[in-house]
Amino acid sequence: MTTAPLFARYVALGDSSTEGLDDPIAPGRYRGWADRFAAHVAAARRTLAPGSAPLLYANLAVRGRKTREVLEGQLAPALAMRPDLATVFAGTNDLIRSGFALDPVVADLATMQRALRAQGATVLTITMPDLSEVMPLAGRVRPRLDAFNAAVRALARETGTIVVDLAAHPFAGDPRFWSGDRLHANTEGHTRIAAALAHAIHLPGASDNWMNPLPRLSARSPFRLAVEELRWIGSHLIPWLARRATGRSSGDGIRAKRPTLTPMLDEP
Repeated sequence: MTTAPLFARYVALGDSSTEGLDDPIAPGRYRGWADRFAAHVAAARRTLAPGSAPLLYANLAVRGRKTREVLEGQLAPALAMRPDLATVFAGTNDLIRSGFALDPVVADLATMQRALRAQGATVLTITMPDLSEVMPLAGRVRPRLDAFNAAVRALARETGTIVVDLAAHPFAGDPRFWSGDRLHANTEGHTRIAAALAHAIHLPGASDNWMNPLPRLSARSPFRLAVEELRWIGSHLIPWLARRATGRSSGDGIRAKRPTLTPMLDEP
């Protein structure tokens, strides 16, 4: 039986997924899988070491950030906090751009993983699931997505990073786990990702239930599909294209929601 580790300081690095979009707790505020995972780790700490100081947790992620921006803006502050647990997830904002180049993105991920591992941190990451069932346009980037995930797996083997391989589980492409923008997990999706991370490091009470698929999804009529597609184009695709055309980012003016280590007291 694997003994669960006792972590004291957890730092999350990344983009909007790690920030918590779209798992809202109040207008303009999000929880997300990193917060939920931190709650699991904090609960495990209370179970394994009753009376000990609470888990300290920082979330440096900011929406819209590409991998190089995560490296340049978040790695140094993370290292200064000397975490014994870290999550590093980035690459989505690189992958969806036409000029995507795999090698520089993987090199930046490698720099972050190696630096955190060199300080003794347990590092986790996740692969990106195929969202073709959620967003038909995603099929166009499937080859680069497969290449990215393969590179993430290979890098993790080299650095000793733990991979939660969402891409290997069909449930992760179920539309019911994703928000209306088709890029971010919804509350149920974030909850599952947090549970998967907890299971990966053998926290007390964690199980493989996060893998369970939902009941079979009933077929949607062509009319309903067309309406949903038009709604998504108007609400999400056009605004995204407009930001790109004007050089703006969804993260402009946004700061990390939890920039310093503070006690994590929430329940999972």
